[in-house]
Amino acid sequence: MPDAEDADRGRLLATAFRLLGTTADAEDAVQEAYVRWFRLAPGEREAVRNVDAWFTTVVGRICLDVLGSARARREQYTGEWLPEPRPGSDLASPAAATDPAERVSLDDQVTSALMVVLDSLTPAERVSFVLHDLFGLSFVEVADVVGRTPQAARKLASDARRDIRERKVRDTSPVDHERVVEAFLAACGSGRLDDLVAMLDPSVTLVTDGGGRASMARRPVRGSDRVARFLLGIMEKIAREGRVVEPSIELVDGRAAIVLRESGVAPFVIMLNVVEHVVRDVWIQANPDKLGAWTE
Repeated sequence: MPDAEDADRGRLLATAFRLLGTTADAEDAVQEAYVRWFRLAPGEREAVRNVDAWFTTVVGRICLDVLGSARARREQYTGEWLPEPRPGSDLASPAAATDPAERVSLDDQVTSALMVVLDSLTPAERVSFVLHDLFGLSFVEVADVVGRTPQAARKLASDARRDIRERKVRDTSPVDHERVVEAFLAACGSGRLDDLVAMLDPSVTLVTDGGGRASMARRPVRGSDRVARFLLGIMEKIAREGRVVEPSIELVDGRAAIVLRESGVAPFVIMLNVVEHVVRDVWIQANPDKLGAWTE
C-alpha cells in the first residue's frame, strides 16, 4: 500500500510557501494534506498510484482555498502585507518548465521581488503559474488543481507570466543587483539626502510590513525624495535612541538584501527591486512573526 512517506515533504513545503508567502501557512497547508491522507480508507489509498502527485494536488487545492480567503484576512491585517523573506538561495525545482515561452525567470531563482508580484495575482493565476512554471506540473495536472480546463490553466499561467514580465521583476543580473544594494547601503549610512535620492528611481515605492508588531508606515511611501527622507528618518531614530544596529548584506530569497541585527535579532530585512541600476521598489519586513529565521 502507498505510504505518506513516499511524498517529498520538503518539496510540498516549498510549493505551499511560494503559493502562500509565509512559513506558518505553508506548514499548515502541508499538515492538512497529511491529515486528509490518513483519513482515506485503505482502499482509497491503494488506488493512489503516485503519492507525491496526490499530495501536490491536494496541497495546491488547499492553498487555492486559503488564497481565496486571504483578501478577507488581509483586511484585518495592520498596515501593508509582505511575504516572509527567507535566508539563502531558494532555487526553483529542477522539474520546472523548460519551454522558454513558458518561463519567466532569468536565473531560476524565486526572489523576494517575484514573491511580492505573485501576491498581486489572482489565486488561480498564482497557483497555475507556480505549479507549472516553478514545479513543472503539466497543464492537465494544474487544471485538476484549479478546477479548470487545461487550456484555461495555460491561459492563467500565461497571464501571470505577462504580469511578472511587465513588472520587470528580474531586469538586473544578480551581480549588478548586489552592487546597487551595496551602494544603497552606503548612501543610507552617509546620511546625505542627495546621495540616497540618486540611488532611487523617481517613481520608487517603499512598502513596510510591521504587522502591528513594529511601528512602521501603514501605507506605501512613493517618490524618491519621500522614500529617501523616510529611510534616513529610520536611521536617525535608531541613532537617537542609542540602539546598536549592525547592517550586513546577505542572500535573501536568492538575491542580495540588507539585514539589520540588534542583540542577535533582526528587526529589519530590507529587500530591493533593482531595474536599470536604480532602486524601483523598497520592501522592509519588520514583522517579528516573519523574521524568525534571523533570530539567533
